[in-house]
Amino acid sequence: MNAKKIFAMLLAVVFCLSLAACNQQPSEKKVYKVGICQLVKHEALDEATRGFRQALVDKFGEDGVVIDEQNAAGANDTCTTIVNNFVSQKVDLIMANATGALQAAYNATTEIPVLGTSITEYSVALELENFNGTVGGNISGTSDLAPLDEQAQMILDFFPSVKKVGLLYCSGEANSQYQIDVVKAFLEGKGVTCTEYKFADSNDVAMIAEKAAADSEVLYVPTDNTAASCAETINNVVLPTKTPIIAGEEGIAKGCGIVTLSISYYEIGYKTGEMAAQILTGEADISEMPIAYDPNPVKKYNKALCEELQINVPSDYVAIGE
Repeated sequence: MNAKKIFAMLLAVVFCLSLAACNQQPSEKKVYKVGICQLVKHEALDEATRGFRQALVDKFGEDGVVIDEQNAAGANDTCTTIVNNFVSQKVDLIMANATGALQAAYNATTEIPVLGTSITEYSVALELENFNGTVGGNISGTSDLAPLDEQAQMILDFFPSVKKVGLLYCSGEANSQYQIDVVKAFLEGKGVTCTEYKFADSNDVAMIAEKAAADSEVLYVPTDNTAASCAETINNVVLPTKTPIIAGEEGIAKGCGIVTLSISYYEIGYKTGEMAAQILTGEADISEMPIAYDPNPVKKYNKALCEELQINVPSDYVAIGE
């Protein structure tokens, strides 16, 4: 074989290899589809959703995840509609923000991973027996539970001679009832008389809050989504009576309370997003992921309300917004 033929064959091989390289398609980057169902719009839940979204963007970039965020405006039936749509769209993961959203997702799918956030107690929300910290199946998430005995002790620390405490919460929220039961037991064990004041929904918040304020020396409002969304209404009713409120979380304290021992909703949302990233990439099995908690709740106070009610706040409290 002469040199010309060898050269021609080499050119042909190079040409074929070039064609093959041109015809190869670059591997497509996986884009994840995530659905967010948030029960209602208020500051705490908004912060949890914001933290969740940021964690996913930090992990996958703006173009690596498509997030469909839906708000149920406080209606559990709407949560069901939202998550059923997510299931029909075959999203890769559902984030359920607040108890009503989690319950809807829990009932809608056993296959798509579901992460809850802003859930006070999973065993109560999902009616689990022998709960050991891990839900199992396709459910996990984060909790917004702060130490309830320490919140109850705040009442005694600020008002050591208190005899009558009103417990104001939404009767439709099982996790609120759980918190009330714990706080009530603690206070009654200290000789304080506790009376429960339940409102069914936002329509009767003002009326029930007015009665609670008139009958009580101090009010306790737990982490409660309806109360959070109606904090301004509660404040407008309670403030004229100068009845102080100890709140279960920062958003409620900002709206109508004097102090709280509160977790960071942004941080638990961000942690939920980190858990989602691990599930989506296959780094973790959701059935084995325990519920996560914010390990560092912070004592915070509403500066304006404390000044108006002439309440002295210890130096280890942080002003909300500072």
